[in-house]
Amino acid sequence: QVQVVESGGGLVQAGGSLRLSCAASGRTFYTMGWFRQAPGNEREFVAAITWSGGYTYYADSVKGRFTISRDNAKNTVYLQMNSLKPEDTAVYYCAASGRGLPTGRSGDYDYWGQGTQVTVSS
Repeated sequence: QVQVVESGGGLVQAGGSLRLSCAASGRTFYTMGWFRQAPGNEREFVAAITWSGGYTYYADSVKGRFTISRDNAKNTVYLQMNSLKPEDTAVYYCAASGRGLPTGRSGDYDYWGQGTQVTVSS
């Protein structure tokens, strides 16, 4: 059974930091991604990383503030979020892909987690 499970969301003040975790199991994946969706908005890409080689890809809106990383031994991907802004408030979703490139297209991801809420207060 494939499982993609996020954790680590919460409430933080602007300028603060949070780290999200995502554990994937049940089959082999090649790329993991983070997406987010704010109320009234479409789901948008945040960051992606390949399990092999650790190649990364970021949305312009988070470059320099967010860092995606992985721990292959734990089958876990992390999203370190620094210098958070109120506009980063959203439900954050982890997704797993069988493709070997760090893509930002949601249609390239096969499995999704349930999401974790991140709220940044001003």
